[in-house]
Amino acid sequence: MSRPSAIMRNDVLLDIATFLSRRWSFNDRVTVTLVPDRQPVTKPDRSQIALPGLPYYVGTDFQKYRQWRVALWYESMRMKHSSKVLSNEHAFGFLLNTLETKRVEILGLRDWEGMEGELIFNEGISWISRQLLNTIYGRYKIAEAFSQYFLTGYIKGELFGGEQGKVQRATEFANEIIKEAIENGHGTEWVEQHIPKLVKILELDPLVSIPVLAPRTRMGASLSQTDLLKQIEKAVRTKKKEKDSEEKAKEIYEGSDVLHEFETLVKESKKTENKGYDSLENFGLSMPDRMDVDETKIYDLDLIQKVKAAFRDWKTGWIERHDETGEELDIETFSEALPKPFLTDMKLSIKTKVVLLLDHSSSIADVELEYKQATVALCEALAYLGVKFAVYAFSTENRQVKCWVVKPPNVKWSIASARRLAQIKAVGGTPLAEVYGLLQPALKSFRPDIFVTLTDGEPSDFDAVRTMVLSYRKTGVKMVAIGVGRHLNDAVEIGHNLKYLNYEKILAVSRLQDMPKKVIKLLRS
Repeated sequence: MSRPSAIMRNDVLLDIATFLSRRWSFNDRVTVTLVPDRQPVTKPDRSQIALPGLPYYVGTDFQKYRQWRVALWYESMRMKHSSKVLSNEHAFGFLLNTLETKRVEILGLRDWEGMEGELIFNEGISWISRQLLNTIYGRYKIAEAFSQYFLTGYIKGELFGGEQGKVQRATEFANEIIKEAIENGHGTEWVEQHIPKLVKILELDPLVSIPVLAPRTRMGASLSQTDLLKQIEKAVRTKKKEKDSEEKAKEIYEGSDVLHEFETLVKESKKTENKGYDSLENFGLSMPDRMDVDETKIYDLDLIQKVKAAFRDWKTGWIERHDETGEELDIETFSEALPKPFLTDMKLSIKTKVVLLLDHSSSIADVELEYKQATVALCEALAYLGVKFAVYAFSTENRQVKCWVVKPPNVKWSIASARRLAQIKAVGGTPLAEVYGLLQPALKSFRPDIFVTLTDGEPSDFDAVRTMVLSYRKTGVKMVAIGVGRHLNDAVEIGHNLKYLNYEKILAVSRLQDMPKKVIKLLRS
């Protein structure tokens, strides 16, 4: 599986990116993908954010993470406050995106004041990799000079002749536009209407090409931490107008507020490294590794909430009922009547370790979406209840059996797990015995108590399946099969066929939405 850097895995990076972007943008539908060596891109109409990996940035591993995190914040603010984002590769889009960067930054800091220090750090470190104006020629030089001066208040290098006047007039005009947009609640379309005048002030061709370079491409020499600290101090003086800018700059440079988050993610990456990801191929298992998959379509939030609600009383030990009549609880009287007025929330948990095996043969293709939505609801509920579980799926690819790892045993259920499930296609037959054989050595260390197989068809080899089921049972694993049918008669027929395969318990469902509850009730019993 590819890695964005030596210290952090793709799945760990995606988990934190998805969590932060949804929280920052107040949009639970946002999906984040990782695209190597490309500028961050936001598509507000699709609720999609594409980010480069950590190697795109410069500095230490921690500094790279901080730049990546700030980029995610900016794109999340675009997601919330912008209605469109144009390409940076031509002057018109470059200028609109530059103005929008300042507008969404001002609006974003109203909700997230704590990001101010990180934005100053990002300005300092990105300034070092900004292009020196003396080395740029042609019309692009004026566009870059405007971007620098408008966003920071200063430029890197020198301007000649009337260039300085153009940049200053354009900056004054752009600042007025942003001020009016914020005061009157205007959005991206209103700002866009004023870009032609900005282009005219700068005397640019709106279609002139703007080269897009990664920060590390511009560096040339290694990053000096002394220069970085000085640049952060300069940014502090410019933005915050503080007398003691040196002390504030040092505090921002150290980034202690983000350091704990970074260290936690690194530890999580190291933990997952030790939990068998890299040894999966040794067992003949495969890990779906595409990171550009939209997993939101298999998240049925209504179904997930219903499943969780059905077992909330069991998790907490309290039963909550909403009725029109009933007794009102007087807390003060109740507490005074007890010798020790304390309430203890007795958390209940399932100690059973579970393996889920999902049939992704071609026979489920017509109900694939609902099948995956029910599976995600089940996994969310198991994670909610604190159950230790692993999830695998099987299909056939190029006439070869593929056993896919959706969630390894000792890794938490997460967005990355759902993303793996979303990309598995329903194709091929039902070589169940062969899949059981592939999983047997991989599950020796996990030692599951219950092995649940979800299937909607007959296995390719009945005798071989019976033999494999018995071999699992001899090791103390309770083998359970759930037959998934399109309707009641179909479910009954599938359950009847499964009865002859030596499973200890057989369930049948005709409504996929019922599957999560049946599995959890099985564990409860």
